Amino acid sequence: MLIVTGATGQLGRRVVDHLRILVPTGRIGISTRNPAQEAKLAEAGIRVRRGDYDDAFSLRHAWEGAERVLLVSSNAAANGGDPLAQHRVAIEVAREIGVGRLLYTSQISASPESRFPPGRDHAATEAMLAESGLAWTALRHGFYAERALGMNARGFAQGTLSGPQDGRVAWVTHEDLAEVDARLLAGDEIIDGPTPPLTGTETLDLADLARLASDVTGRAITRDVVSEEEMERAARQNDVPEGAIAIMLGYFRAARAGEFARPDPTLARLLGRDPVPMRDVLASASI
Repeated sequence: MLIVTGATGQLGRRVVDHLRILVPTGRIGISTRNPAQEAKLAEAGIRVRRGDYDDAFSLRHAWEGAERVLLVSSNAAANGGDPLAQHRVAIEVAREIGVGRLLYTSQISASPESRFPPGRDHAATEAMLAESGLAWTALRHGFYAERALGMNARGFAQGTLSGPQDGRVAWVTHEDLAEVDARLLAGDEIIDGPTPPLTGTETLDLADLARLASDVTGRAITRDVVSEEEMERAARQNDVPEGAIAIMLGYFRAARAGEFARPDPTLARLLGRDPVPMRDVLASASI
């Protein structure tokens, strides 16, 4: 069995779609907190079982017979949760039941010194994997292109992308990453430990995105630099959780430091084509 966690999310659902092309449906299982929502996948012959990172018993059942598991990283920190505790449970269960390989969705910023809080969590999780005795792969994803749309939705609509000073980012789509994640989960290629950065081939900052969006939409979209204090104050006034504020500010600090600006050819090699450029992402979006 090839198990996909987080199969209801933007990445996991796409991984399942690509996996169905690569292997027989009967080899695919998904681990989800809400199995009832996945009736259509179950009807298609995919094994659907409840699996919750906070419940080791549920994971043992959901991952029964797993040859490989794709462990989609927890986003609990944004709401004050503890993703490392959840990852620790998942890794221990994988070790107990003899999973052949655990593939973990890490990130390009993974480092104990990262200015981006999730980057520090990814580094800590990679350390757990290294100590687990399991065969493992850390999929070091670039920054999701769709996040650029989400983070700047209001700015695109109003014509001004506002935020602290940033830096260049090698943006990459969920779709491109999901295709490669599925291929690695299926065993098309084995990479031990951290992968090279899985990124697009171009790097763009917010000013570049504003120029691209202007070209694509025919509307004038500009870049406005504001202070971190101003952004933090506005976030608190809008009742944004403290964990989410730390991640938001950490993004800008990490971008300034170049943590997301490391384009690499590995994704294109594994895809057998160029990754989708950001211009195409903006053109296909409703901005």
